[in-house]
Amino acid sequence: MKLNLTSVALALVLPTAVFAQDSIMSTAGNYPNSYTSGSANVSPFTQESKRFNDWAISAGAGVPLMQSSDLTSIKGFGAGKNLYGWSAYLSVDKAITHAFGLKLQYDKGESRQGFVNTKDNEASTAGDGARTQYDALSVLGDINFSNLLRRVDNHSPFRWALHGYAGVGTLAYRAYRQDAGPVYNQSMVTEVKPFKLGSLFGQAGAGLKYRATRSLDLEARGMYIVTGDDTFDGARSTTVNDSPSDNLINITLGATLNLGKHESHLFWHDPLQEIYYKLDVLADKNQDVEVCKKGDADNDGVCDDWDRQLDTPAGARVDGAGVALDTDLDGVIDLYDKCVTVPGPVENNGCPTNSSSTVTDNTRTLEGIEFDLNSDRILPSNTPILNNAVNYINSSEGSYYVIGGTDTRGTDAYNQKLSERRANNVKNYLIQNGVNAGKIDAIGKGETNLKYPECDPATKCPEWKNRANRRVYFEAK
Repeated sequence: MKLNLTSVALALVLPTAVFAQDSIMSTAGNYPNSYTSGSANVSPFTQESKRFNDWAISAGAGVPLMQSSDLTSIKGFGAGKNLYGWSAYLSVDKAITHAFGLKLQYDKGESRQGFVNTKDNEASTAGDGARTQYDALSVLGDINFSNLLRRVDNHSPFRWALHGYAGVGTLAYRAYRQDAGPVYNQSMVTEVKPFKLGSLFGQAGAGLKYRATRSLDLEARGMYIVTGDDTFDGARSTTVNDSPSDNLINITLGATLNLGKHESHLFWHDPLQEIYYKLDVLADKNQDVEVCKKGDADNDGVCDDWDRQLDTPAGARVDGAGVALDTDLDGVIDLYDKCVTVPGPVENNGCPTNSSSTVTDNTRTLEGIEFDLNSDRILPSNTPILNNAVNYINSSEGSYYVIGGTDTRGTDAYNQKLSERRANNVKNYLIQNGVNAGKIDAIGKGETNLKYPECDPATKCPEWKNRANRRVYFEAK
């Protein structure tokens, strides 16, 4: 036959094979299928991100048997001589997913059918004999049933796989017939060219694959070929077989060479195996977490590993860092604070001192008028002190300075203005409540005259000391 179809097949097969064949290298691992992840810097959906080989080349040889035709290859017991031809195939395979792929396949062979082997050059009285030389090029879908139907609880790897094939293509053939009779007489009776409308054919079948090595699979395959032509068998009469198509069975043994650099081919990868394998690895590496490795020396419920106060007194409430709680931030922890929500000095067990301070002739001062942070508003708690000051100043012959102060938060300029506003507000209050305006003057000293000088900066002191620095007090002129 002409080699035009063969040339087309080789032209398609060889470039693909060269492109797909990467350097094959083995990666270390204890699991039969490799699950090595790609680099974190590799983008997904690229050639570099693939973790499995997906190209392969398959080849095989076998025996074609004409059965659904006027002339058959297998006669049965006592019905005549069985005739066997030959066949071969070569394909380039591409796995699309772990369960589906495509094949571009070239088939070549010669079937033998009828009552005489035409290769023997012997005459026959039993009937006609024929042989058909054929070339075929087809595209086949490949379904990996072993991956598609695999049980979800099957943790083991697998080395056997059942594949299903189906596809269409173009078929070219030449049919030779030898007539019955005492004289050998053989001639070509039918010829069909490739890539013609009448040359279309279909085939379907199944194959059982065995993974011999990482790169090599062995396969036994059976295909049913529908030629779509009633003259394929070369018979003189077409009345024996009522079907308009001469069909044949092609039984082959072959091998598949998996191409690529990865450890495993996509068709031998079961995604569930990877999940189970990773779970097994995690289970093997699972270790009990040791809690409170260093213990809890102060028994406050916070491990010493992250306890910021390792000597918390027994019975004290602590925060998440193991530090004893001080709700009013007065420097006295709640365990010892007699006034948990109101700040007060340590010497008074965290409670505020008596608010009814008076001006005496000995000290000539009055203290205890405190203010909120960044505020010049006179608090209701200050009115008893101020009312007492009104009575004292009115009954006194002297005059006084009303001096405003601040804590050390804020800038010097801001604190100076704030202290002046506080002093003026107190002065105005005293005048509104009956004090002679000529007896008092308002002065702001900012943060220059702290009651607790050690509170510079403010972060060095508890809040009750900083609050005491935010004050207005009196001095005799």
